[in-house]
Amino acid sequence: MQIINEDLEFVEENRECSYFSNEISDMRYRYINKCGIEDYQNMLEHGWRRFGKMHFVPECANCTKCVSMRIDALNYNFSKSEKRVIAKNKNTKLFIQPPSISMDHLQLYDKYHKFMSDKKDWPYHQITPDEYIRSYVQGKEKYAKEFLYFRNDKLIAVALVDILPKSISAIYCFYDHDYQDLSIGKFSILAQIKIAKELKIPYIYLGYWIKDHFSMGYKVSYQPFEVLKNRPSLEEDTIWEKYEL
Repeated sequence: MQIINEDLEFVEENRECSYFSNEISDMRYRYINKCGIEDYQNMLEHGWRRFGKMHFVPECANCTKCVSMRIDALNYNFSKSEKRVIAKNKNTKLFIQPPSISMDHLQLYDKYHKFMSDKKDWPYHQITPDEYIRSYVQGKEKYAKEFLYFRNDKLIAVALVDILPKSISAIYCFYDHDYQDLSIGKFSILAQIKIAKELKIPYIYLGYWIKDHFSMGYKVSYQPFEVLKNRPSLEEDTIWEKYEL
């Protein structure tokens, strides 16, 4: 690990890649106690992501498979299948509030990750309250929200979402696979697109997309979207281009 400066910015080099077993990755981190809207907007546009107070961006020397992407929300048209997903969730209640923690959050989080460990071989360990707070509750500036989804007063999904004047950042979503017929993960993204349209927010940042990847490839279905073609520093200009199938 190479310490860059006293502002808690550092680079973790030669770490195990989360997506490819035969690759290593380099990740730049910034720990920011209070990240203002303008600074955060700039970081999103430059490909950064956030978990709690920790912001990060990949800087892998030999790989560029992880591509930053953003949905063009204002030009997005819901497909027939997406309209069916929305219709299936007519009785799903959505509450939006600042990020929080409860036993329901922790139990649902663990249930989701146990399922994904069996289905996609994700590494699993039971999350502690402190870990959950650090990743999903800390750093909750005014833009930080959680979308809580309920069926019959039961919490079935949680989506962590940042809502800024010029963008929405979809941070993370976990849900109960007992309700997989509702396609609740997709429904959560569609709900964010609908909110972006209502608030005239142009972009929804979905994080990193890896073409044809078994875990990350699904994001290609949210057309139209743009991809970040370069890996600029925060002071350099970005090059976003519409992705063409």
